[in-house]
Formats: sequence, C-alpha cells, structure tokens
Amino acid sequence: MKLLLLTDIHLTRSGVTICDRDPDVNFEKALRHAMAHHADAEALIISGDLSDLGEEADYFRLKSMLKEVTIPVHLCIGNHDDRETMVTTFPDCTDKNGFVQKLVPLSNGHAILLDSWGKDSHAGHFCQARASWLTEQLANLPGPIWIFLHHHIVPTGVPALDRIILLDADRLGECLAPHKDKIAHIFHGHCHLPLAGTFQGIPFYAPRGTNHACWPDFVADKSMAADLPESYAVIVSENGDTMINMIEYGYQGIIRKESDW
Repeated sequence: MKLLLLTDIHLTRSGVTICDRDPDVNFEKALRHAMAHHADAEALIISGDLSDLGEEADYFRLKSMLKEVTIPVHLCIGNHDDRETMVTTFPDCTDKNGFVQKLVPLSNGHAILLDSWGKDSHAGHFCQARASWLTEQLANLPGPIWIFLHHHIVPTGVPALDRIILLDADRLGECLAPHKDKIAHIFHGHCHLPLAGTFQGIPFYAPRGTNHACWPDFVADKSMAADLPESYAVIVSENGDTMINMIEYGYQGIIRKESDW
C-alpha cells in the first residue's frame, strides 16, 4: 500500500505570498511531482490548512486543481480553514454530525480522517461528539488503522507551536488506547516541521508542508520561519512494516551520484 500525504498547502488569493513563497504555485508543483513519480499510490490525503484564510474562492480553486490528480483525494480540516465554507464545496467530507471526519477503505486496512477544527482558534479541538464517532469506528474495524488529523498531539517543546496544540489530546488518547494494537500510525501537519514520535504507544509522523517552513526555536515566543525545501510524504506499508519518506520536491540544489562524491 502506498499513500501520499500533503499538508499545510495554505491556498490564498492570486499573487499573495507567505514567507515570500506562493502557496498556490507550490501546491501545483507538489501535485505535478507526486503524479509524475507516485501515480501508483492508492490515495492522496491533505491534512488540513487547505486555505490560508478559509475563503470560498480557495476551496473552489482547490477543487479545480485536484481535477488533474488521477488518484482518490481525501481532505482533513485545519485551523486556517472554515468548516462551513469548506463543506459547501466538499460536502462528502463530513460525518453524520457535520464534522469533517471520514472513513476511507484501503488495500491494507482503513484510514480515519479526524476533525480538529475550532471556531476562532488556532489550537486544536476534539469534542465528545467527534470522539464518540471515532470510538464507534474503532470498535467496528479490524486493523490496521491509519489516523489522519491536522493538529499535533504531543508537545514539540517549541512554545509558539505548543500553544496551538490539540487541546483535547487526552480525549483523543482515551479513544485510541483500547485499540492501539490495531492502529498502525497517526499522521498530522500543522507545525510545518518534520516530526516523529509516539502517542499512547502509537507512532506518529508529520512532514514539513508544501509552502513555508517553520524553524524549531525552543526559546522564542513567536514562530520562526526558514527557507527549507517544500515537501510532502510518501507512506508505504508492506508485510506489516511501514516506511515514510519526506520528499523535498522544492529542493533546488545539486543531486550528486555516488561516483561524484
């Protein structure tokens, strides 16, 4: 099984840049690169911050851009998104309660996409209604299960990021703990950093994102940005093992063959 994970695409109005980078241009580059090199993947998942300002035009533009993608695409919601506006454009993203949550059958188990959005908040939220839906899915599914959401769930140690962590991570952990033996991996975005670790004994991973990159300053009160390459992740699972590669498609430097070292 091969999956593609893009995150923090931050689409915005034409000509507007974020950290001197054009999010729309970089997202289109990511899609072209992914389809040129990984069109054999069975799904592409975008883990939130689809729009920078939650504007309707951004979701229309995203829908148009995705017409060029030859594999199924599934969307999470991020803190920069607007739920009501997003689901107007992508009505098939919601669960029975109207949250942007979805169960996706895969060749190797199932993906569960979770809604960690909260109104007027950059921090993450996971209310009891969302938790009840997740518990129901976990109880009825065999493994392996792959969890996707936007917000990070374990403190990074970076103050500016940890103020906007998933505030209800304990509630999420209570849902996952009884089923952790069949949960293969958790994936998130939000931090614009490559991150890996464990949550409730379950491994998690996040790639950097398709536009602007953060820098892990463990002292600064405000987020720090760096001119690191734009990226997405390729997830491959076979025979019970999982490999994740962060593809830095925005890298502009030299690629040397071993004979040239």
